[in-house]
Formats: sequence, structure tokens, C-alpha cells
Amino acid sequence: MSQPYTRLLFWSFSASLAGLLFGFDTVVISGAEQRIQELWNLGSGLHGLAVSMALWGTVIGALVGGWPSERFGRKPTLLWIGVLYFVSAVGSALATDVYTFMVARFIGGLGVGISTVAAPLFIAEISPARLRGRLVGFFQFNIVFGILVAFLSNALLAGLGENAWRFMLGVEAIPALIFALLCLGLPESPRWLILHNRLDEGIDVFRRADPTVGEAEIADRADTIVNEGTMETGKRRFWTKRLRYPIVLAFLVAFFNQLSGINAVLYFAPRIFELTGLGAKAALLQSVGIGITNLLFTFVGLYLVDRVGRRTLLFIGSVGYIASLGLCAWGFFSENFAIVPYCIFAFIASHAVGQGAVIWVFIGEIFPNRYRAAGLALGCGTHWVFAALVTLVFPGAAATFAPGYIFVFFSLMMVLQLIWVKVMVPETRGVPLEEVRKLWRQ
Repeated sequence: MSQPYTRLLFWSFSASLAGLLFGFDTVVISGAEQRIQELWNLGSGLHGLAVSMALWGTVIGALVGGWPSERFGRKPTLLWIGVLYFVSAVGSALATDVYTFMVARFIGGLGVGISTVAAPLFIAEISPARLRGRLVGFFQFNIVFGILVAFLSNALLAGLGENAWRFMLGVEAIPALIFALLCLGLPESPRWLILHNRLDEGIDVFRRADPTVGEAEIADRADTIVNEGTMETGKRRFWTKRLRYPIVLAFLVAFFNQLSGINAVLYFAPRIFELTGLGAKAALLQSVGIGITNLLFTFVGLYLVDRVGRRTLLFIGSVGYIASLGLCAWGFFSENFAIVPYCIFAFIASHAVGQGAVIWVFIGEIFPNRYRAAGLALGCGTHWVFAALVTLVFPGAAATFAPGYIFVFFSLMMVLQLIWVKVMVPETRGVPLEEVRKLWRQ
């Protein structure tokens, strides 16, 4: 990315650090949950609730995250996400009982959920169309990187004694504080400014974000946003017939993301690997093998998202999903267990290149400016509701059905995704946000 985009790159990367905190916060509990159960003598029910409390906060945060983003602006919302992460980290580390701990983890979950709305929203709205996929993709990269950092941090802090778990959870306060301070230096989204009658400020942000664009083009872009806002006056309801196409797209891209089985594989990898006889190697394969595969192929997805397009990556990912999940099912049915770990890694790679690279970019592109925050809340809320449901159902399904049948189910769902991509998904690569609605008619 050339010199004129240094400021834009810094803004995008700063906002995307919400994703690093997202990934870290989601996984860091894995190093502390056993000690917490012993310390407070938790039964299985209360232990499960304590561990999953952040996930339920995430669901609520994602569902309501569009409101502060639209009401107060993208920048203040990002700043308060950093505050939520900081409070959660300190509160979790200092908790003296399980209920205080659950409240603190729930607060962090709210930060995770709101961040999945506000960060991609902000980055999409400051980015030129030709760079939007890569810049929004920083968010996904930082999620994956945050997961790796959490595994590494847990490993390094594990030798600090019986209170090591407090350091594992508390260390998140440092990146949370850094993120909040970086947010102070962010501009407000130019599209939000223009739609809220702050035209000159919005034009100035457009000018600073992309110095290569001429004044006439910036003025035309601002006029388009103003005209769109004028047309939408008095039509602020989200659940309307005219928005049914992007609503269905946002719902289905999030629905299929989770019905691929990605969270089941990430959360229950040790259980899956143990079924193949790997036993003690399971934890290593999860934390290192899956983590590194995810990171490497996220780079591939970010490289391709603005070159081959979102629709093409969804095609590639769907085919990879179907093949890897199908072969995994075959490995279990035929008891050819040696193939299963390789299929799991291929599955992770397919996700990183396809859905992982596309989902946050795509949901942030397909709605008009007035409805983008609400649209992202819908897509992110759908994502987290189904993530919670899959996580809730998977252990029971694994105990009831042979693993081969579970992987057949996930593979069949990806066949449906492939059909959906072919029939319904438009290509948004390089299309200015104000012109995306033209794709609805096609």
C-alpha cells in the first residue's frame, strides 16, 4: 500500500485491534477454567455457565451494537469497547467469587459483540472501494492473531503458581488500554458525519483518508450520501420489504458461517482428535496446528479478497468445506483415522480463505449508509446466536451420533451454501458503498 495511505492504514489497523482483543478474550478462558472450577468448587452446571458467560454477553452485544454506533458515532463506540475490555480484564483477575467473575466476563463479552459491529463498520466507511476488503480484513486477521497470542500468553504465565489464572485474564488490560488510547486518535466515520449534517467534517475525513482522490470526486461522493440520506428521511424502519435482499444476505452469510461447524471444531478439537486415537497430542494440535493454519490462510484470504472478490472466495471456501468435511466423515466411517487431522487443517484453511476473510467485509458492504449499523448488528447477532447454539448442541450430538454423521451434516450444509452463493450472492469487490444497492436489482 503506497505512501498516501499511511494515515488510512494506521486508522484501519487501530480500529481492527478490537479484533485482537476479541480473539484473545474468547480463548484466554481455556487456560483458567480448570483452576476456577477447583478454586470455587463449581458443579458442572455453574462451571459451564461461568465459562460461557462471555459468549452470552457477546450475543447481546452483537444484537445491540448497531444502536450506539448509529446514535453516538463509530469512534465513541470503539473507545467504549476498549473500556469494556479493560474493566472485564481487571474484574476477572480480581474476582473473589464466581458471580463477580461471571459479571466481569459478561462485560467483556459485550465488548466482543459490539466490536464485531463497530470495527468493520468504521473501517468499511473510511476505506476506498478498491482497498476495502483488505482493510476490513485486518479485523479478521487480528481475531486469529489474538487467539494465538492468548494460547502463547497462557503457556508463558502457567508457571506462576495457583494464581496464574488471574494473570492470564488480567494481562488483557494492557492491550485494552492501548486500544482505547489509539481510539482517541481516530476520526469519526465520514459517512456518519455527513448523514448527521456535519458535511465539512465528513469531507475533511475523506480528504485525509485518501489524498489521491480529487476534490470533485469527494464532492460527488458527499452529494450522493446527502441525497441518499434525504431519500431515506421518514423511512428509517429497518424491517421493510425494500431491504429484504440485504437482510437475507446478511442473515444467510452468518448462518452458513456457523453451520459449517467452525466453532464446533475450534471449541471441541481435543474431543474430535481423541476420537481418532491421538490422545495427548490433541491440545497441541488445537493450539498450535489449528492456530497456525488459521493465521497463514487468513493472510491468503486477505491477499485475495480485493483481487478475486468476495463471491469467488465464498465459492473456493465452499468447495474446500465440502471436500474436507466429506473426507473427514469418510475417515470416521471407514476408521481411516489418520486422514482426519489433515482434513481438519484443510477445513480450517478453507474457512480462513473463504468465510473467514469475507463475512465481516460483506455484511459491512451490502446495506445503505443509514442502515449499515443495523445491518451489521443483524449479521453479527445471527452469527453469535448460532455460534452459541452450535456450541450448546455439539456435545450432545457427539454423544448421540457417530462423528461421521455430524461431519456429513456440516458438509451438506456447505452444499447449500454453495448453491446460495451461485444463485443469490452479488460481487461487491470495488463497488463504492453508495452504489452497492444497484446490485440488488441484478
